[in-house]
Amino acid sequence: MAVRNQPGPYQASEFQTSVFDCCDDCGTCCYGLCCYLCLGCSIASDMGECCLCGLGMPIRSVYRTKYNINGSMCNDFMVTWCCSVCATCQLKRDIDRRKEQGIF
Repeated sequence: MAVRNQPGPYQASEFQTSVFDCCDDCGTCCYGLCCYLCLGCSIASDMGECCLCGLGMPIRSVYRTKYNINGSMCNDFMVTWCCSVCATCQLKRDIDRRKEQGIF
């Protein structure tokens, strides 16, 4: 049985944008396409992690667990494996929106 969400201070939710909502924030998507590693470092910095940890499934799983976002590690792996740039941009968009809402 897969654990789909974790108990915590936040209500169970979804990511605030879809993986393919690139037009929702063109600046982040351009940043991800032009300098993918820099975007990963920016995410890691936002989360207080090492720069090398900002990309891929592990950081996505940590973020999803912290904010009680529905999903699974398998889903995190598949999304980052199939389209790592889109998954990383989605994560950055979600971080930025949570900052605007004052819940990051």
